[in-house]
Amino acid sequence: MEQFFTRDYAGPAFELFGPAHLAFLAFLLVVFILLYTLRNRLSDRQKMCLRWFLAVWLVLNEAAFHAWQIHYGLWSVQIHLPLHICSLMVFASAYMLVTRQYTIYEFSYFMGIGAAIQALLTPDAGIYGFPHFRFFQTMTAHGLLILSALYMTWAEKFRPYPKSLLRVFVGMNIYMAAVYIINQRIGSNYLFIAHKPETASLIDVLGPWPWYILSLEIIGVAVCLLLYAPFFLKDLGAKKPQAAA
Repeated sequence: MEQFFTRDYAGPAFELFGPAHLAFLAFLLVVFILLYTLRNRLSDRQKMCLRWFLAVWLVLNEAAFHAWQIHYGLWSVQIHLPLHICSLMVFASAYMLVTRQYTIYEFSYFMGIGAAIQALLTPDAGIYGFPHFRFFQTMTAHGLLILSALYMTWAEKFRPYPKSLLRVFVGMNIYMAAVYIINQRIGSNYLFIAHKPETASLIDVLGPWPWYILSLEIIGVAVCLLLYAPFFLKDLGAKKPQAAA
């Protein structure tokens, strides 16, 4: 059993879009479909229990990751503070689920889903393939971020509005400025805005520093607009009968 948690894992390395990766993505898709199917059948008590279950699972899963890093002497202030988008959204989403706080939902929907989809498609699992703890922890963390935002949208009937896009854009830029200062103070690279990641990534094709940061912002805006598109089309469809009348 210890081999599934060890730092020096001798098992198969993570294989991008390999059988284990695709199987987990398929499992998440089934969970999302099940949630959508049951969205209108949950009682108030069931909703409360599910919200707390997801919130606790988010926090415990993240705590397990930090405990593993600390156990093997890998934890570092420069790397493991919850300042990357997905790490921040873990705790923000847990808070949103417990309190049903709408403003947090806006960030969870746009930033949580947007960042988690990218992380699920290209996980930072390194050598830790199936069935290592890090494989499950990484995939579960990002799957839960998407599931939490979708739950609030489908079951709790939350939804973003045009002003949500503006609030998220302004809020994330203020947050990025704050993280930039933190990076300068402690020598970190949170949000990858101090320099490009050491490992190969999409950022490599987005130009030199600091211009790739602007490219990342443009991509982020495009993703948010794509995530808002279903609500835009729904609102557009609702206005057509009135225009015809």
